[in-house]
Amino acid sequence: MSARLSLSRRIVLRGMLAAGSLGLVKAVSGCSPTRIASNAEKNLVVGFIYVGPKDDYGYNQAHAIGAAALSKIAGVKVVEEASVPETTAVVETMRNMIEQDKATLLFPTSFGYYDPHILKLAKEYPDVQFLHCGGLYQSGHPENVGSYFGYIDEAQYVAGIVAAHASKTGKLGFIAAKPIPQVLRNINSYTLGARSVRPDVTNQVIFTGSWSEPVKEAEAINSLADIGVDGVTCHVDSPKIIMELAEKRRINCSGYHADQSALAPKGYLTGAEWDWSSVYQSYVKDIQAGKSLAKGSIPHLYRGGLGDKFVKISAFGPNVTPEAKKDAEAALQKLLTGELVIYSGEMKDNTGRIVIQSGKVLKQREIALEKMDWLVDGVKGSTKV
Repeated sequence: MSARLSLSRRIVLRGMLAAGSLGLVKAVSGCSPTRIASNAEKNLVVGFIYVGPKDDYGYNQAHAIGAAALSKIAGVKVVEEASVPETTAVVETMRNMIEQDKATLLFPTSFGYYDPHILKLAKEYPDVQFLHCGGLYQSGHPENVGSYFGYIDEAQYVAGIVAAHASKTGKLGFIAAKPIPQVLRNINSYTLGARSVRPDVTNQVIFTGSWSEPVKEAEAINSLADIGVDGVTCHVDSPKIIMELAEKRRINCSGYHADQSALAPKGYLTGAEWDWSSVYQSYVKDIQAGKSLAKGSIPHLYRGGLGDKFVKISAFGPNVTPEAKKDAEAALQKLLTGELVIYSGEMKDNTGRIVIQSGKVLKQREIALEKMDWLVDGVKGSTKV
């Protein structure tokens, strides 16, 4: 993204709306300009909102690729705004898209947009459908709100298998933003995958405290390399710095959100990628057919994994041995068929507390897994940051 300060779409639209209809927020510098996919008034107008730039090699880019896939559907107009903070700024952006662009379907994609921002605005616009990535819809939330997410921890489990095979020290590392359930689930599944082939593997986690902290991410990868970690992955918005520095420090890396193999051509093992194109196309086709959240014809909770084409595995890199490929592909097939269950008891957290009782099985769609607040045995770190 250009370093030149670009004019935010929010500033322009703020002046166009009547006084008092918008909250006052500071404009965000470096914001990517809105792209309009079509100008036909009869189109279904779909708004996408991203917390960072659309070319971040990560979370936002994965969603932007999914949004671009909607251009293949006739009668759809897409409006987008990038670099919108998880503050009242997103309320302003959503309101602009509804009142100025006439959007009736919104995809505010960042975790922090959901509560309270989407929940509050959805009450004001009952005819607009708000679909949020990662949020957990609960009884009592507005009927025009829904959430979707993928079981990308399945792909992380496979990545953990590959990382354990490639590790010489038995020390892996995980750089994460915040200890929310989705992040903890990825850390745990990656660790469980690694320990399924090498029980002595440890996984050192470092939380940066924010979805995008390039300086802290750089410090974290260097710290991990200094203590002998030779395989790293992450859950931050843009893994770019982490992948590039891992390559520079000559340690293996596994990508996240999108394909980052170009950033680490020697040490890239594989990656856990989103595949939002099919998800967004499915939503739009349902809405065009007259379905809605309020009618109950679109589920308030929409989830899927590898078998549902929500997520996928990056191609294997040059450091992945035939044995590692064999084990990874075997696990992949078992995940696709449901034969492999990642979370079953007895299972302990890294403090020795039993978190899943003996004989209990938690399949991927169990809501309990979306409330995870613990780190599995083998992870070095704490959820209290």
